[in-house]
Amino acid sequence: MADRIRQYLAYINGLLEEEGTQVDWEEEMKKHLVQIAFFAHERFIHLVVTVTFAILAVMVFLYTYGHFSIPLLLLFLMLMVLMVPYIKHYFLLENSVQDMYEQYDKMMEKAGKHAFVRKGTYKR
Repeated sequence: MADRIRQYLAYINGLLEEEGTQVDWEEEMKKHLVQIAFFAHERFIHLVVTVTFAILAVMVFLYTYGHFSIPLLLLFLMLMVLMVPYIKHYFLLENSVQDMYEQYDKMMEKAGKHAFVRKGTYKR
């Protein structure tokens, strides 16, 4: 997943940096929104998993503190070791989705649209 999101971000950055090429920005924006939804869903799932592991780690730590045993200590250490890649991957997803939001705004500008409308200037 990490390679895929990096490749996709690089692809979109390449499109945004190209000058003089014919890009159908409306179509690319539609595709981009689909990818944002995919990665945002992945981000949410990893948030749930990371928080679950953190809660389990705290519960095991508190139980181990009151009822010390080597197997419980090993379980706690395994949970802590697993937390590192989960947190690292979650932050990759979080930062990448935030980058995709910025890319979308730049795509809107390339398409001749405004990403944001100033307060009070919206017309129905």
